[in-house]
Amino acid sequence: MKCLGFNLLFICLYCFPFVYFSMYQDFSNGSMIGYLLMVISTSIIAFFAKYTKNTIAIILGNIISMDISFYFLTKMQGNEPWAGYFKPLTPLHLLILVSCLNIIPQFITMLLAKKALLAGK
Repeated sequence: MKCLGFNLLFICLYCFPFVYFSMYQDFSNGSMIGYLLMVISTSIIAFFAKYTKNTIAIILGNIISMDISFYFLTKMQGNEPWAGYFKPLTPLHLLILVSCLNIIPQFITMLLAKKALLAGK
């Protein structure tokens, strides 16, 4: 039961639309800080999920986060400046690209968590 509770906790933390939030911050403020916050927060979640041996939560969480980001992205479809802001990519292509690239720092922190687990034994 303890493992299920941690799984649900990490999945709920991943339910935030990290990629959409980053793209929206970039669009509205012209700031890349949203992408940095996304990488840091998802990496921290991935570290603790791996440290507590809840790898499935990382996989499901990333999928759910991308789905929620996609939902909010479709709500911005009619906004012409939004569609042209991310040229040469479309907002959907950027969502997919950033979601895939965001997995890299998470994987690195998962390796660090694995090393921490092995060193603690």
